Amino acid sequence: MVDVARVARIRRQDPGAIAEAWRARSRRPLLPDDGRLLIVAADHMARASFGVRDDPTAMLSRPDVLQRLATALKHPGVDGVLGTADVLEDLLLAGLLEDKIVIGSMNRGGLQGASFELDDRGTAYTSTDIAARGLDGGKMLLRICLDDPGTVRTMAECARFVSELAQIELMAMIEPFWSVRTQGQVRNLLDPESVMRAAQVVAGLGGTSAYTWLKLPVVDQMRRVLESTTLPVLLLGGDPSGDSEHAYQRWADALLAPTAAGLVVGRALLYPPDGDVASAVERAAEMVHG
Repeated sequence: MVDVARVARIRRQDPGAIAEAWRARSRRPLLPDDGRLLIVAADHMARASFGVRDDPTAMLSRPDVLQRLATALKHPGVDGVLGTADVLEDLLLAGLLEDKIVIGSMNRGGLQGASFELDDRGTAYTSTDIAARGLDGGKMLLRICLDDPGTVRTMAECARFVSELAQIELMAMIEPFWSVRTQGQVRNLLDPESVMRAAQVVAGLGGTSAYTWLKLPVVDQMRRVLESTTLPVLLLGGDPSGDSEHAYQRWADALLAPTAAGLVVGRALLYPPDGDVASAVERAAEMVHG
């Protein structure tokens, strides 16, 4: 589905073709008629997060990742993709981003398992990059750890990104977590109160929240969580472990809330337990847009 050899050849022989392809890309309005979005996430690898279930190297094969993304993006119910420049440019050269929403991942500095994992500084797209390439918004990860003095630096940087994106009237998607470090391991707290605390903190970042969207995990009492904000919320698909049917039901229930604006799903769609990417995408698309 994706001619990886052609993509590699263009990168090697004609790198300027990437900028030209961004200029020529056909774009669409952010929201479809139903006001909801289904976005596929593909920015895990730049944060050294490669594992799926019991396979710690599942996402190390770029041809395999691209074929899975192609299957998802060819579905008309998938509105777009979230990723870092390398992944998005591969998809761009493969012709898979026409009339799709494209969100650039901005801060991937907190590498999984590193001593500096909570230092989520900007290492990927800047607001200027996003505007110059005609992307539709930028995404940030913000893990709030009260025992880590570096958290406030990430907060300040995310606040700047929010303000910069608002100035050019583009979505600022923030994925917040209330986090702790236990025996050197970072753990995100997924109880309702912790998710609400994190959402309230990041909603106040920047000089305006007019273009701020939240990306929140689906947890217990999700209706209550979603009542803690008036900002649009995209539900986080999460890791594809556990009971898939239970996960789908939780998504469906949460999508009934007024602030729920859709799903951002990565590995749960790209690496379903039965390996059938097309069926997983079809089901998610029906849930969001059906």
